[in-house]
Amino acid sequence: MATVRLTIPIAEEAVRTLHTGDTVYISGILVTGRDAAHKYMVEHFTRAPEIPAHERQWYEELRRTLSGGAIYHCGPVVRRVAGGGWEFVAAGPTTSMREEPYQAEVIAHFGLRGVIGKGGMGQNTLRACQEHGAAYFHAVGGAATLIANTVKEVLAVYKLEEFGVPEALWVIRVEDFPTVVTMDSHGQSIHEQVERLSRAVLERLTCQATGS
Repeated sequence: MATVRLTIPIAEEAVRTLHTGDTVYISGILVTGRDAAHKYMVEHFTRAPEIPAHERQWYEELRRTLSGGAIYHCGPVVRRVAGGGWEFVAAGPTTSMREEPYQAEVIAHFGLRGVIGKGGMGQNTLRACQEHGAAYFHAVGGAATLIANTVKEVLAVYKLEEFGVPEALWVIRVEDFPTVVTMDSHGQSIHEQVERLSRAVLERLTCQATGS
């Protein structure tokens, strides 16, 4: 297991050197996105026959930002600062599995190299990581204030009025955001391993209890 520092945009070759269990500190520009954001991106961008004219500018900006970058499953707590800008107060990860129906398409369409969240994801996302050269980075739950301290600047926000603060897409610059690789581009998933081992233990305990 290695300790690695990555700066966004991340090269595919760099992601493919990572393995589950590696500690990775991420710096650069990433985008937050939860349920509403993923659903919107898939329905209006990845599956759309063409991008509507009124959406084209922010779509292109989003695509440039996400290419070689990462999306963070997070519903932040923010506050206004002098000059009308924003500041992150808390930025803990939210459960990633809710995005499983969308994540593979978003990885492929936008050229993502990383997905950050908690709890892991499923087989569709794992296959997308293998095919496109991406990884799932597990962020520490319960460390919302600590993670917010790595957010050095809020650069933009999309869909704030439509989605609200937690579901909006926040474009942020982070420094040394702490994560652990729990799904890599080689088909390995710590979450899958834990589930398999837990199931085996449960079956053994059940057999012991029933005497079978």
